Amino acid sequence: MPQPTPAGSATDVVGADEPVLELDGVRKTFVSPSGESLTVLDGISVRLVAHQFTVLVGPSGCGKTTLLEAAVGLSTPTAGEVRCFGQPLTELRKDVGYITQQANLFPWYTLRENVELPLQLRGVDKAERRDRAARFIEIAGLQGFDKHYPHQLSGGMQKRASIIRTLIYDPQVVLMDEPFGALDAQTRMIMQDYLLTLWAETESTVFFVTHDLHEAVLLADNVVLLTGRPTKVKEDVPIDLARPRNVFESYTMPGFVDTYDQIWNTFKSEVRGSDA
Repeated sequence: MPQPTPAGSATDVVGADEPVLELDGVRKTFVSPSGESLTVLDGISVRLVAHQFTVLVGPSGCGKTTLLEAAVGLSTPTAGEVRCFGQPLTELRKDVGYITQQANLFPWYTLRENVELPLQLRGVDKAERRDRAARFIEIAGLQGFDKHYPHQLSGGMQKRASIIRTLIYDPQVVLMDEPFGALDAQTRMIMQDYLLTLWAETESTVFFVTHDLHEAVLLADNVVLLTGRPTKVKEDVPIDLARPRNVFESYTMPGFVDTYDQIWNTFKSEVRGSDA
């Protein structure tokens, strides 16, 4: 497959151990009309290097989406800084992809047209767009549906289409906000498998948010555990599991159960506290 042209500038080059995306002491406080303040994020620091798959896990309501919005440039931290390739992130970047909980496909475009759109906007010629789209559609198991419109696709198929639409232009950083949260368990496993396959085809660094600890251990190079509000980083846990990973046989994967148990024992007090 012809490799997508990186969307960033030639200056967006970092060493293997240099951060591609860095959150440094990020604090987010909201003020109500009555003047009351609520601190959601309280000094969050996270560091992602090139082609790293980092998963963020935290109790319900701790501000995971708020943190991701700051990391992508959709909101400004009250204090602290977000840096992308060493530069302060003050606006949306073309080389940073963002996948939300909804598929957000354009209903008037076919699946193939939706997938090709980022390449078209970047001036990639028609023949190359078709070639890349066909390759990614095949990897995602959507061949034969390229002329279908979003309403003709299942929820899982729409989600796959939204993921390949983002990954097709090889963004240097991809942020994903609980993309599989609304799917049933079987479809979720299939989507996890497709995601790992697609990620292996790119050079993207991934920052993935989930509330599912099993999913976190299965996908990640490292798992960042958050506390309840006001939210801090409780622990950043490296995941020392071999790749490629078989999502359908996770519990037989050497080291998986021990890693899961280790993280759960660290994290369970935060989950129980959020439900109290």
